[in-house]
Amino acid sequence: MPSYDIFGGQIGKCRVSNRILPTIPLRMSLYTSDNPVFATFSFYAALMGAKTLFMAFLSDRQRYRKMAFANPEDAKLNKGKTKTDDDVERVRRAHLNDLENILPFLSLAFVYVGTGPTLGCAKFLFRTFAAARFLHTFVYAVVVIPQPARALAFFGGMVVNLYMAYAILTSYASAL
Repeated sequence: MPSYDIFGGQIGKCRVSNRILPTIPLRMSLYTSDNPVFATFSFYAALMGAKTLFMAFLSDRQRYRKMAFANPEDAKLNKGKTKTDDDVERVRRAHLNDLENILPFLSLAFVYVGTGPTLGCAKFLFRTFAAARFLHTFVYAVVVIPQPARALAFFGGMVVNLYMAYAILTSYASAL
């Protein structure tokens, strides 16, 4: 059975069957920029991380625009009030939804890279997820579009996460 150095020599060798890693050449590290699938994952992980961080700025912008602050000290400093506002809450919920969906994507996609997917398949999944999350934010928090727009965008990302979870479970089921 071939040996794959999946951690760039940092942890040691890991024996994995060719069935699990058919697209990775022998001795190529899975988790370095030498692997185009990992490089693609790294790009989309950074993009999704930046998007999640951006949501905090969008939330702050909305709070200042509406002068609706969550904490008394913020309200006092900005001569506003502690109050809830529907538009502020909408952006806050969109941010929470990102956290609930992007964090699982990051962990699932990282492990999915280890299953040795084709570059084309990985790109399709990562791009679909990113597009779904940007679309979800747009129709939920930027330009409010009635359902089912938000649900379709949400399920686009959810299907990607579910597929990667299935691929991981079936790839590594023999390890049990």
